[in-house]
Amino acid sequence: MKLEIELVPSTAWYSNLRTKISRQEWDRIRFKVYNDYNNCCAICGAKSQLNCHEIWKYNDDNHIQTLKGFIALCEDCHMIKHIGFAEIQESKGLLDMHKLIDHFLKVNEVDINIFEKHKSEAFKVWAERSRYEWKTEFGGWKGLIK
Repeated sequence: MKLEIELVPSTAWYSNLRTKISRQEWDRIRFKVYNDYNNCCAICGAKSQLNCHEIWKYNDDNHIQTLKGFIALCEDCHMIKHIGFAEIQESKGLLDMHKLIDHFLKVNEVDINIFEKHKSEAFKVWAERSRYEWKTEFGGWKGLIK
């Protein structure tokens, strides 16, 4: 699938580069990422408002999350990545979950059953990972943290 759900373990929420560096430094990174992707969503190609999404690798044996890089995503693709947060936004009337699901189906050329299975699996992984405290490694971006 081109677009997948990526849930951050609850014990690692807000342990990301964006919250550890200055706004000016984050803007420098995200604008470079947008430029690298020709100001288009890397997954669906949309030219709408972009988000800079951090790409993480999880070592489930040692409970280490490692920052691997960044990707430019449109709002819909980004919300699918963080569908748990999207559901919270929907409960507040701030987001249309049906629109997001339709986006997932279209991008991946799948039906609702595939979406539901993928979502269920993603939440199982999230629940297991959320049982542990995670060490965060920022790789080549560690030097930006003060």
